[in-house]
Amino acid sequence: MKVLVPVKRVVDYNVKVRVKSDGTGVDIANVKMSMNPFDEIAIEEATRLKEKGVATEVIAVSCGVLQCQETLRTAMAIGADRAILVETSEELQPLAVAKLLKALVGIEQPQLVILGKQAIDDDCNQTGQMLAALLGWPQATFAFKIEVVDDNGVKKVNVTREVDGGLETLALTLPAIITTDLRLNEPRYVTLPNIMKAKKKQLDNFKPEDLGVDVKPRIKTLSVTEPPKRSAGIKVADVAALVDKLKNEAKVI
Repeated sequence: MKVLVPVKRVVDYNVKVRVKSDGTGVDIANVKMSMNPFDEIAIEEATRLKEKGVATEVIAVSCGVLQCQETLRTAMAIGADRAILVETSEELQPLAVAKLLKALVGIEQPQLVILGKQAIDDDCNQTGQMLAALLGWPQATFAFKIEVVDDNGVKKVNVTREVDGGLETLALTLPAIITTDLRLNEPRYVTLPNIMKAKKKQLDNFKPEDLGVDVKPRIKTLSVTEPPKRSAGIKVADVAALVDKLKNEAKVI
């Protein structure tokens, strides 16, 4: 079973982002970049499936600028067998990424696509669902547990996911799309020997035009602003004073 894992290069989650002075976006100049944490969980899960003998090959995919190669090398150091970069300088929106992934699925023919439920830069939570719709494949989002089973000769994947009322388990017939939640696993520490091995692994390069996909943005960002700063808190003498403040000043009750 071949597994395709899309990974995204984002601003590291430890970095405090700054908005550009002209309000056109976030300033990423000289900022540490890393793999999206949800995608790191996805590549870890695919690697575990391979270690169990369920998956035969894990392919990491990234779409974006040339520096995304660094993210792909990290994915291969975690356990991906090879990688594909769709190189473009265009601002990629979820629909464009889904179309690129659909084209790659047509080339690679994976039985399973595992990707993070969302990226921490735009928080769209759309790519996995859009890809499933474009391919017409079953999907399970926010995966808490993944288990590939054999049902009378037919391979299926059971996905447990967290919902408001508790846990829900879905049975999907392969091929399928899965998006990962934070509690699915704990990604492994990348060791130096694996980093060195990753440098020798195959990394293919495509352009969007090679795949016949138009990636021009369909959505226009009007402005980006920082959230308002929180005002300082105050101490109150008792519960009655607290209720009075909430009712007459904050007007929340």
